[in-house]
Amino acid sequence: MNRVVITGLGIISPLGNSATDVAAALRAGRVAIGALTILPTENLLTKIGAEVKDFDPVTQFSDKQLPLLDRCAQFAVAASRQAVTQSGLDLHALGSRAAAIIGAGVGGMTTLDESYYRVYAQGSKRAHPFTIPKLMISAAMSHITITHGITGPSFTVASACASSNHAIGVAYSMVKSGTVDAAVTGGTEAVFTFGTIKAWEALRVMSTDTCRPFSKNRSGMVLGEGAAIFVLENRDHALARGAEILAEIVGFGMSSDAADIVLPSADGAAAAIRACLDDAGLKPEEVDYINAHGTGTVANDATETKAIRAVFGTHADKLAVSSTKSMHGHLLGGAGAMELAATVIAMQGGFIPPTANYAVPDPDCDLDVVPNEARDQQIGVALSNSFAFGGHNAVLAIRRA
Repeated sequence: MNRVVITGLGIISPLGNSATDVAAALRAGRVAIGALTILPTENLLTKIGAEVKDFDPVTQFSDKQLPLLDRCAQFAVAASRQAVTQSGLDLHALGSRAAAIIGAGVGGMTTLDESYYRVYAQGSKRAHPFTIPKLMISAAMSHITITHGITGPSFTVASACASSNHAIGVAYSMVKSGTVDAAVTGGTEAVFTFGTIKAWEALRVMSTDTCRPFSKNRSGMVLGEGAAIFVLENRDHALARGAEILAEIVGFGMSSDAADIVLPSADGAAAAIRACLDDAGLKPEEVDYINAHGTGTVANDATETKAIRAVFGTHADKLAVSSTKSMHGHLLGGAGAMELAATVIAMQGGFIPPTANYAVPDPDCDLDVVPNEARDQQIGVALSNSFAFGGHNAVLAIRRA
């Protein structure tokens, strides 16, 4: 089996549109949650979100490309360019020895919302001719293969908020087994449309002020948008060409709750964490940091705490556990990728990102959640948790290069 390393990282996110900008924001504990500006909110209860700023697609794509790209795909392709450039890898030359595995929860919602408005509200006799190619959930992945000349395995993983971790885990497994030498992987999401937010409001899990994971006065989740894309590579292949190694992926674990379509399960989450540790050959006490799923909902945060304590026992008291969703919001299908990116950045920078907006300790969330301020600390091994609606659980483990 091959060892699998990360040689490229690209980010388009509420915290910034490069790894350098995101690193500065995480270290400063900057919260990117604010008033929504990209759509009217007068008929919405939810008026906040974590938007991507300073992203102009006109400067990123040609007049020929842009009509084919939903905002969801725009983010993914732009982030992939950063990742591939940093890696220095010639994906055209690799051809079928490279894969593209991308996670997304819902895909081109902007296109879908605009199409429905055009047909139902404006009474148009026809939809835009590019509606289907833009809204399909696999569009972002397809444009990545076209951009970089990837002719090997390519597909999109959709498992709600675990989509990105599943996609990265599958890509990791393919490189590890030797099916391919490299993979472009990660996740993307862009869900700030009127219809999407109305649907989320109906679930009654949305905060109207901010995201406070693990705090007793937490009031719900806050949506975010963006993409984080990685280049994964066979370690020997990367070393042979003198590539910089950002981190090594050492484990991947999955489980299914098989219990409830929305309520989380501590047993299911714990099973995925154990599976990840087993895959990595890690003892619980070797883990230094967990980037938690940490949505800021009452049910998730207490359940995740219970799962972590079940797996780590007394070592749970020594673990740093933070939720970066408190700063960049919940990217849904792109969440795992954004949070793995934050974990890699923190590992490289020698700090633990904080759980921002933390105010009141909760006895049901009695972990070291690194409240409000980043902490200088070297991270040798870290986990990134994703636990999704439908009972889909996916956990990744990385080690410092």
